[in-house]
Amino acid sequence: MSSKNPILGLCQQARFLISAAKVDQCPPDSGLEVAFAGRSNAGKSSALNTLTHASLARTSKTPGRTQLLNFFSLDEERRLVDLPGYGYAKVPIPLKQHWQHHLEAYLSSRESLAGLILLMDIRHPLTDFDRLMLDWSTAGNMPMHILLTKADKLAFGAAKNALLKVRQEIRKGWGEGVSIQLFSAPKRQGIEEAHAVLSHWLQLDLEEGEAEA
Repeated sequence: MSSKNPILGLCQQARFLISAAKVDQCPPDSGLEVAFAGRSNAGKSSALNTLTHASLARTSKTPGRTQLLNFFSLDEERRLVDLPGYGYAKVPIPLKQHWQHHLEAYLSSRESLAGLILLMDIRHPLTDFDRLMLDWSTAGNMPMHILLTKADKLAFGAAKNALLKVRQEIRKGWGEGVSIQLFSAPKRQGIEEAHAVLSHWLQLDLEEGEAEA
């Protein structure tokens, strides 16, 4: 792995580990993991695949296909987690309730969870479910970083304005602790910024500093 950017090497060797329908089916709660959450069709699977340079998460034109917690191993101590997509209207209500129950259990009980990446479609940000995730992260003091996905769907100026507007609303409602950026999987926009967040949460920047010392 490159000493300048160890997250790149880890992401390139990411591999599927296990799927879990319930919290008690998750891997041992040790090490560090970062979870990716987002409303169905927000581009979560595309973002995961772009950030890892691999086809880890299955993309689909049918929203709501991710029904399990999917764990991907970066090394023996670090993982990425693809959380169930939520909010799709055609998903039966009992299934929605099942997802929400186990999603909340995971977010509230997982000791190894170092941070949460929340993906929002830049054209439809801050839905009720996005606000729920923000509430959860704030209540649990969980670090959160937002990817405003599909930024390529808007002109550059419009995308920047959308970013500023969402950032202002988040700071007003949830404080300064939530970071946010533009992201586009097809244009590969925002990859370095997202990788920097992952590197920090997974404590790779600490290892890099030790290596340089």
